[in-house]
Amino acid sequence: MLLWLADLLGNWFTGFNLFQYTTFRAVMAALTALLFGLLFGPWTIRKLTELKVGQAVRRDGPQTHLVKTGTPTMGGTLIITAIIVSVLLWGNLSNKYVWILLGVTVGTGALGFYDDWRKVVYKDPNGVSGRFKIVWQSVVALAAGLFLLYNTNLTGTEQIVIPYLKNVSIAYPLGAVGFLILTYLVIVGTSNAVNLTDGLDGLAAFPIVLVSGGLAIFAYASGHVEFARYLQLPHIPGANEVMIFCAAICGACLAFLWFNAYPAQVFMGDVGALAMGAALGTVAVIVRQEIILFIMGGLFVVEALSVMLQVGSYKTRKKRIFLMAPIHHHYEQKGWKETQVVVRFWIITIVLVLVGLVSLKIR
Repeated sequence: MLLWLADLLGNWFTGFNLFQYTTFRAVMAALTALLFGLLFGPWTIRKLTELKVGQAVRRDGPQTHLVKTGTPTMGGTLIITAIIVSVLLWGNLSNKYVWILLGVTVGTGALGFYDDWRKVVYKDPNGVSGRFKIVWQSVVALAAGLFLLYNTNLTGTEQIVIPYLKNVSIAYPLGAVGFLILTYLVIVGTSNAVNLTDGLDGLAAFPIVLVSGGLAIFAYASGHVEFARYLQLPHIPGANEVMIFCAAICGACLAFLWFNAYPAQVFMGDVGALAMGAALGTVAVIVRQEIILFIMGGLFVVEALSVMLQVGSYKTRKKRIFLMAPIHHHYEQKGWKETQVVVRFWIITIVLVLVGLVSLKIR
């Protein structure tokens, strides 16, 4: 919106030409989302408290978590709102990638909102059924894949980019169908993985910031002809606008972390976790860096795998691999304090993001 206004006013005052720079708008998008979240965070927490939208804590989990019972949840609505406001202000609204990212975020956020609402308002501990959730996620993911395939000029939809190796890629089996399958797995998988990670105060929010920031660099480089050629990345016209969206995620999640840091005043809820995971997955698909997302988001991957292994082991052998799943609860049961788990997992994510960024030069 502001870019359009700057175009109109640029003929009278050259200072408005600053808005043409993606980096400037990305910084402003991050700051806008951050300030929006900090300003409206207290109001959001008060409203959620008035509505009695309190978190139910599992009784079989760490006993130290019982004091969190009743803490307002569904704070992800603040994150999503901050992102939408920021992107609409600073993004190029003629860019199709901007709209598909907003669509995926709102679509999966609506699913999470409904799930949270059933849990806290209707006192249904199970929320929506697993089948309903996966069907909704599948519709959103496949719609995003079809849109990217047939309504954009997305480069590289016929191959998977292999990082760290020079000019190496793998052709999708089944062509366009293979692209849709991978898109589905990345978006749905990341959405659920982030949701499983969101179990401790601040545990999910900061890694989301880190991974989003890393993907923003790939988006900017991929959208720039010279940088893409120099770094041997697939050039994706318009991908630089994805950087605006990633910056908004960073700002919104940092603002949320202000209130979600231990001891949390508000929880993200499924509305935030499902949406942020799906958004990160969609960004990775757009910039053709699905494997890099797997590396930088290694924390999310391990959290999801720990649940899958735990369930699989118990069903087949009647034995548990971990003291409790997801794995962050395993370390709590081993005696780590909640803040120790969170900060150490943050450190691991910082390292993984740096490992992912190194691929820009190691090819």
